[in-house]
Amino acid sequence: MDINRLKQTQCFLLDLDGTIFLSNRLLPGGREFIHFLEERGTQYLFLSNNSSRTRKEYAQKLSRLGLDLPEEKFFISSEATAIYLKKQKPGARLYVVGTPALQDEFVRHGFELSDRQPDFAVLGFDTGLTYAKLHRLCDLLADGTPYIATHADINCPTENGFMPDVGAMIEMIAASTGRRPDVVIGKPNEPIVQALKERLGIPVARMCMVGDRLYTDIALGRTGLATVLVLSGETHPEDLPGSPYQPDFVVDNLAGLLSLISLISF
Repeated sequence: MDINRLKQTQCFLLDLDGTIFLSNRLLPGGREFIHFLEERGTQYLFLSNNSSRTRKEYAQKLSRLGLDLPEEKFFISSEATAIYLKKQKPGARLYVVGTPALQDEFVRHGFELSDRQPDFAVLGFDTGLTYAKLHRLCDLLADGTPYIATHADINCPTENGFMPDVGAMIEMIAASTGRRPDVVIGKPNEPIVQALKERLGIPVARMCMVGDRLYTDIALGRTGLATVLVLSGETHPEDLPGSPYQPDFVVDNLAGLLSLISLISF
């Protein structure tokens, strides 16, 4: 472990589900870690693949858990997807399989929602998925409509286990249509890294990703940023030896990370 990787960090990127909270419970060290960063004047940004909620909803949830933070501190794969699509075709017509929150995010960015001749089909984390939505998406993909996924997490952690996420939906759709997304936006893919660089204005090497999932959070390390694995969510110690994605640091939770960095001068 090279502690200099943490000393060079200008912005901590913090996952939400399984890192700062689990279901409706703030995880150990979450509040204290944020207060520590604010006292030190170190930047931080909550970075989540969970496109079923907006940054406003996340800010409201953390407020209910006792951590009041502005919406600007949250960056979600839904917003990153909207930013990506605006560069492809501003005001495009989209068919969106996702929650009302995801649909509202696209409307906020000036897109038109329609299931008739859309420019893009977008698959998000849809906790209200219906057969009718799935059927229409498969028809569009069979017709060659460009296909975008907000992220590819297979499961979303909960206090009682896991619930199926976009990655599981991608596999189901691939079995029917033979197609996988043309572009996946969220961690650990290049579109969200590009959006982070534009938003933060700092080199990737000065960022540190803190999260509980190897194939999304820790896989971001391949882009050049430092990574910290917390064992408070999906990943267990026995998962590490066989993984192609190895973190720079491993801690039990954010309380453990706070102990690790509290003696470092940033």
